[in-house]
Amino acid sequence: MLADYLGRYGFHVSAVHRGDTGLKEALKKQYALVLLDVMLPGMDGFEVLKRIRAVSSASVLLLTARGDDVDRIVGLEIGADDYLPKPFNPRELLARMRAILRRSASTEAAIEHTLLRVEGLELDTAARTALQNGQKIDLTDVEFELLKALMQTPGKVVTREELAENVLGRKFHPFDRSLDMHISRLRRKLSGNGMDEDRVKTIRGTGYQLAVHSSHPAEKD
Repeated sequence: MLADYLGRYGFHVSAVHRGDTGLKEALKKQYALVLLDVMLPGMDGFEVLKRIRAVSSASVLLLTARGDDVDRIVGLEIGADDYLPKPFNPRELLARMRAILRRSASTEAAIEHTLLRVEGLELDTAARTALQNGQKIDLTDVEFELLKALMQTPGKVVTREELAENVLGRKFHPFDRSLDMHISRLRRKLSGNGMDEDRVKTIRGTGYQLAVHSSHPAEKD
């Protein structure tokens, strides 16, 4: 039913009903988006996501059981770009998919080559690479866009509303933990490369801030 529905809106869908065979299909060629159910025979969705993330930054939208916050949090921690609880309205799924694809398309179509540098962090928006003290950081599309938004205004607070709309492609909802989980994952990756975990600060009730040790703005080439 889902493949038929998405086909009406111009999507070409490959439907695989097992986790193990789905993983092989997802890695066999470059798909624009992977819709991944948590409950799958052969291999559960979390393990599939882990293995995808080990070798690919492909966009992944996770489908979880309604009311199971643990599944959503775990999925985002592993590296899902977004999640949607079941049962869901197909139109909401379509909107989430389009938001993810818009973000990917806008970054791929960007002609301007911008290099952002902030105290050991370097972001190349054209090559889609991130370096910290010269070492590469493997980021998902969401994490890359979050870091980019923070690096564009170092030392200044970027609100949750701005990040939700500009990065996730939807309005911020106070009970939606996905933004917090993406930030948490970004923090861990930065700290894993020798940077203070407090580099990305949470400003309670407002948003997030890329902390700097000087008042100099980000360098931009």
